Amino acid sequence: MMRTRTALLCTAALVAAILPAPAGAVTAAAAGRSSCVNSPEPPQGRARQVLDAAERAERDLDLNSVVLKVTSGGEDVVTKAVGESMTGVPARPDMRFRSGSVGIAYMATVLLQLVDEGKAGLDDPVSRWLPRVPHGDRITLRMLGSSTSGLHDYVTDPKFVAALEAAPFRHWTPQQLLDYSAGHPLWYEPGTNWSYSHANFVLLGAALEKITGTRLDKLLDERVMGPLGLHETSNSFTPDIAAPVLHAFTSERGLYEESTFWNPSWTTAPGAVITSDICDLARSAKAIGTGELLSRSGFRTQLDPGTVGLGRA
Repeated sequence: MMRTRTALLCTAALVAAILPAPAGAVTAAAAGRSSCVNSPEPPQGRARQVLDAAERAERDLDLNSVVLKVTSGGEDVVTKAVGESMTGVPARPDMRFRSGSVGIAYMATVLLQLVDEGKAGLDDPVSRWLPRVPHGDRITLRMLGSSTSGLHDYVTDPKFVAALEAAPFRHWTPQQLLDYSAGHPLWYEPGTNWSYSHANFVLLGAALEKITGTRLDKLLDERVMGPLGLHETSNSFTPDIAAPVLHAFTSERGLYEESTFWNPSWTTAPGAVITSDICDLARSAKAIGTGELLSRSGFRTQLDPGTVGLGRA
């Protein structure tokens, strides 16, 4: 799909809370550095190894640019942008881009928080919150979050793909997207297998709004982006991206063209179509990867390796 096959690739090299922190490490916050900027030159040691890998990727994959950030124990190993955002315009780490499925991780975090608070149960049928959803009495919130609902993925529907490619600036409503999914039978009985479907997350966003009575963009800001200090991460209900912007290009439609401001409303639930910069993305990776916003039991659920069907056909 257009979201993945682009000539410009923003590679988020996010290694958070994995590499051991060296003795005497000073965090970026402690050093008073809040802007997302290139690490000081020249890179040495691990930083040089990471940057070499990024430069090889840029060259071997014919990328316009690579933007990356690697941290170790809260210390910046390397933050860097190589290549160009547009012809003659160097890429920079503070440039914003669409961060895609990161918004799904935010929604899953909010769902688990609501379960902790007793406001919803993972095994609640979707019909409790969205009574008119097809098969909603057999599909649970857990199945939406773990991609085990069996709902057909609308981006695999040739008619949807044709409509999307014919009008990339078109705004899609959740109902229009779900109608494509509902036009197909379930891939399997809900809860018996695993398959990625964008429809799961369009519905999950709608369910979170019903459970809380709060619009999804505000809900994610209150429960995820605000607490984590993600000041450069935001939702937009339009294709606009706040400057500075990392531009994107694609040959998806048969000619090489800029796709930066194509309408992303088809990608996930409205309110979770987010843009970010590489520093906020690294902060997100650390928080989600360590369960910072969850209870111990919620984090165990997030990391549950027993998702039915995962890892096999």
